[in-house]
Amino acid sequence: MAIMSENDVERQGGVARANEDASQENIENWLPISASRKAKWWYSTFHNVTAMVGAGVLGLPFALSQLGWGPGITVIIVSWLVTFYSLWQLVQMHELVPGRRFDRYFALGEHVFGSKGRVGYWIIMIQQLIVQVASTIVYSVTGGKSLKKFCEIVDPAVFEDIRQSYYIVFFVCLQLILSQIPNFNTLKGISLLAALMSVCYSMVAFGSSLAKGFEHHPTQYDVRSHTPAGITFDIFNALGTIAFAFAGHSVVLEIQATLPSTEEKPSKVPMWRGVVVAYSIVIICYLTVAVSGYWAFGAVVEDDVLVSLERPAWVIATANMMVFLHVIGSYQVFAMPVFDTMESCLVQNFKLPPSRNLRIIARSIYVALVGLVAVSFPFFGGLLGFFGGLAFTATSYIIPCVLWIKAKKPKVGSFHWVASMFCITLGCMIAIVAPIGGIRTIVVSIKTYKFYS
Repeated sequence: MAIMSENDVERQGGVARANEDASQENIENWLPISASRKAKWWYSTFHNVTAMVGAGVLGLPFALSQLGWGPGITVIIVSWLVTFYSLWQLVQMHELVPGRRFDRYFALGEHVFGSKGRVGYWIIMIQQLIVQVASTIVYSVTGGKSLKKFCEIVDPAVFEDIRQSYYIVFFVCLQLILSQIPNFNTLKGISLLAALMSVCYSMVAFGSSLAKGFEHHPTQYDVRSHTPAGITFDIFNALGTIAFAFAGHSVVLEIQATLPSTEEKPSKVPMWRGVVVAYSIVIICYLTVAVSGYWAFGAVVEDDVLVSLERPAWVIATANMMVFLHVIGSYQVFAMPVFDTMESCLVQNFKLPPSRNLRIIARSIYVALVGLVAVSFPFFGGLLGFFGGLAFTATSYIIPCVLWIKAKKPKVGSFHWVASMFCITLGCMIAIVAPIGGIRTIVVSIKTYKFYS
């Protein structure tokens, strides 16, 4: 038997490591997040607008009806400032280590907290998945409700008796097809359309609410509930609804992963340019829709402001179709990182070969399960509050600041330390109380709800 020398052992070890690295690179080139890095800075603009200005903006007048004028507007503006700052932190940390990119939120957490026990990985992975799965559930509900509203306005005689469940199922069937888009960068056309639609229906909601308000608006603006318990629970739910409106952080590193990056031109420069433009659009849409919707309807505004608007019919029908088109794209923006996680697990942990069949089966099962939940529990307002408080505050308010403090170690009392601690404190408060309000809203809704009606 031949005895191997130390040089032979080292050489074989080097070959094995090289083969392992090559295999990992091939997997990265196949996975939907890291397959393509040819995006432009403006791609990040409409990806972020698509992720942010979604179903949440239509619930902001409802949140104001639970909080009142002053507190409601204050919470929206403070949330915008806080999440704008925490988003900047994530963009900066994408290339925390020179020559390395953290293309996934949980990968950044794993690095910052260290690999021992994978604490950072599991904390962020679970929170991120909750956000992304919850978003796809809510967007399925929103897509079905918006399509139903559109069809009923266009031809009420034909569509009035069709159950909302069928519209949600139709939306899910569309997503079964679109879910086969291979990677994030290939999604740019659908995401651009979704971003345009989100801005357009926000402006339609703003204009229509103004017209309704000028025609007739409440003389007094009380909050929805009139008992101490009701007011308290409504405040909790409103905080979650507003938190839901700032949900883009769960996909920001994945969006940044599609941009090219070198040491001379790191991806954080074009990414931040796109984020600034996107966030400017976000605050304009949020304030105009929230203020005009509450001004027009007061405490009786629906949890989706477009449901409150009825005239002119063709405008409202158009707006609902815009919402439907938007959530088609926003669903995919939030689903793509979920697909990436599933496929990475199946290929790396279960050793399944990367293939089209794997994608078809895995993604179809996910879309079908999400659709089943959406059909069963279509409580829009309660879902926003519950999921917004449960996980959205963690990924948007808390985790970026915790990672920043641990990785950058800012001096106690410095601006970044104070700002990060404020964001963490605010986020923890919302995370505690908002799910309570969301559950209460769901419980109230379920008393009069007939399943699959």
